[in-house]
Amino acid sequence: MKVLHVIPSMSARSGGPGHAIIGMISALRQRGLDILVASTDADIEKELEVELGQPATYKGVPAIFFAHQWSEAFKYSGPMSRWLSENVKAYDVVHIHGVFSHPCLMAARACRRDGVPYIVRPLGMLDPWSMSQKPFRKRLFWHLAVRKMLRGAAAIHYTAKPEMESAESSLKLEHGVVIPLGVEMEPLADAGAAHAFREQHPSLRSNPYVLLLSRLHPKKGVDLLLKAFLDLTKEGQFGEWKLVLAGEGPESYVESLRRTVRRDGGHDRVLFPGWLEGIKKSSALQNASLLALPSHHENFGLCVMEALACGVPVLISSYVNLAPEIEAAGVGWIVPLESVALQEQLADALGHEDERARRGRAGQEFARRYTWREIALDIERLYESLVQHRGASGSNGPGRDGKSASRL
Repeated sequence: MKVLHVIPSMSARSGGPGHAIIGMISALRQRGLDILVASTDADIEKELEVELGQPATYKGVPAIFFAHQWSEAFKYSGPMSRWLSENVKAYDVVHIHGVFSHPCLMAARACRRDGVPYIVRPLGMLDPWSMSQKPFRKRLFWHLAVRKMLRGAAAIHYTAKPEMESAESSLKLEHGVVIPLGVEMEPLADAGAAHAFREQHPSLRSNPYVLLLSRLHPKKGVDLLLKAFLDLTKEGQFGEWKLVLAGEGPESYVESLRRTVRRDGGHDRVLFPGWLEGIKKSSALQNASLLALPSHHENFGLCVMEALACGVPVLISSYVNLAPEIEAAGVGWIVPLESVALQEQLADALGHEDERARRGRAGQEFARRYTWREIALDIERLYESLVQHRGASGSNGPGRDGKSASRL
């Protein structure tokens, strides 16, 4: 089976989608699928050592890249649009990752024209919270192209049930399929990573630390976590704790976080190590005592699953769509986005080492349900159902008879 994946950017620094697609495609290729990723060079121009417009290999997966010509948000690419128009017909299924961008819209249009079934993974962009951000722009795009794109899709791929429920109820969609993201257990368990992070950051010493591993963006609630942590650790029983804010973000926002630390005198308690990947990321996860993600909205939260795979319990907001599963499995703390409640729950997590250890062990077992090997099987079954439906009906309509399906 030939499958084309389309994503506006493969940069992991811009968020989870660029990181997740590598694991997804690697696992699907292990199942024997013939896959190519088409993307732009947005956010990775400086590190991309391939010829644009020619098939290449990027991070171990087959890919082809095109120059983005303007708009970091929209990622307009005329060359990619022309390539999609000419080549989509050669594929059995097209899997589109994103909504409000030029490559995604052009891929969907080419598929509709050539009768190729396509799947849209909206990346949380259809959630009411996300739709309320820059609403005029999104309403305009909705009426111009996005509504047609979604209603012409053979399936909409959500990664959590709350994401599907909120999007379908607010936008009157009805052909969603829930298949979560996966984790690669082996790299996260790399024994060689055990001491790398602490050795690189000796100020951590042997102190326990809370890790936030994400974009440093207002959406992630980093400012709320920072304030709660600084207030909690000024003195007393939590004085030995550190907070590691690992990631990059808008300069003005990151500087506001640094100002908060300086104003509070917390420079010896808060570390900004920048973007982490590879062994540095694995080591930071393995050594953490707690991972925190108090987001205002999160359609999945891949770093949450990665922490659990390392046996690290999590503290997340109720707006992370994995929250119901995390709570039911007893592998973390679910917090409302309110300063006092966040500080109280953080104190409960930091103050009970035995409970952190218990939830961490349970989290590791929980994460085994989300390996890419298992997830890839569900994605392959979805592809097969769409190809069969196309063959039987001669259309690229919903492969599940318009009914929602869920793995969770």
